[in-house]
Amino acid sequence: MATIEPEAPFSKSKAMELPRSVVIGHDAIQQVGDVCAKLKLGRRALVVADPTTMKVAGETVIQELQTKKLKVAEYLIPDSTMAAVREAEELIRGNDIDFALGIGGGKSIDVAKCASFNTGAHFVSVPTAASHDGVVSSRASVTGDNGEKLSLAAHTPVAVIMDTKVISESPFRLLAAGCGDILSNLVAVKDWALGRNLRNEYYSSYAAALSELAAKLVLENAPNIKPRIEESAWFVCKALVSAGVAMSIAGSSRPASGSEHKFSHALDRIAKKPALHGEQVGVGTIMMMYLHNGDWEAIRTALLAIGAPTTARAMGVADEEVVDALVHAHEVNKERYTILGDEGLTAEAAERLAHITKVL
Repeated sequence: MATIEPEAPFSKSKAMELPRSVVIGHDAIQQVGDVCAKLKLGRRALVVADPTTMKVAGETVIQELQTKKLKVAEYLIPDSTMAAVREAEELIRGNDIDFALGIGGGKSIDVAKCASFNTGAHFVSVPTAASHDGVVSSRASVTGDNGEKLSLAAHTPVAVIMDTKVISESPFRLLAAGCGDILSNLVAVKDWALGRNLRNEYYSSYAAALSELAAKLVLENAPNIKPRIEESAWFVCKALVSAGVAMSIAGSSRPASGSEHKFSHALDRIAKKPALHGEQVGVGTIMMMYLHNGDWEAIRTALLAIGAPTTARAMGVADEEVVDALVHAHEVNKERYTILGDEGLTAEAAERLAHITKVL
């Protein structure tokens, strides 16, 4: 008589790091003090900003924190570099800082995110522009000591405060770039599915669906995203939060970063003067969606409706730089499998792709 082997006990385990508080809306910045006090983050804060974002929002943040009797130190960053991260770390340790707040469109947030992660302090994200999903994610992009671009693991912000009035008054180019970053989720999710199917990579259907939903909302509402309209900022901010939460659920940037991001990172290295991150991934999304045999024209139409670039010329980069970036994109983050495969594109295939999708 055959014996029945007992089933292995269920042993799946998954940790998710999610924001404990998200505030989006008009004059949301005036709630910073209340949010930080309610979360009991501590009594000492470090506000990280650049000279511009300090005037736009940092001074208000400091006032709101001081109304809650918190001690506030300030750090004006020169740029998002590892040197700035180390200086912020010294300030956190030297002043017994309990939590750091990043005030800005990306650079200040990345520095505060890295420094707080490395020192064990809490991190609060207060974006002044909705230019990319890094304002909510656990990844940070900084420039290394040798000038190389680094993508570093950090932690998800414990709180995110997005003031739609402040964000709607920032240059519209930044908001349009944020839309490009959100739309790129459509390709990233397809690339992630390839990694699951061909490399047995971990895949979260829930994270993928949430990321894809954020992108589809922008795709369908692109004509309504206009300059200096606070409701447009509200809409994009909510989509960025959804993308950030999707990455937190996945435990990686997989739901929002695939072959289109590889193209952007390669272009950062190659171009004499790269465009904004969201602009580059938006153009990359058009081309990579074509390789996936998807509706690349719908993405191009949405970007045009928003006012984001869809061509090399509109990005301000040379045609040959785009082709070169396509050829070398597969070399970026090699362990992440995408539609580009292990071998990438030949120069002829890259040029043909860029011409077909009207990037050149």
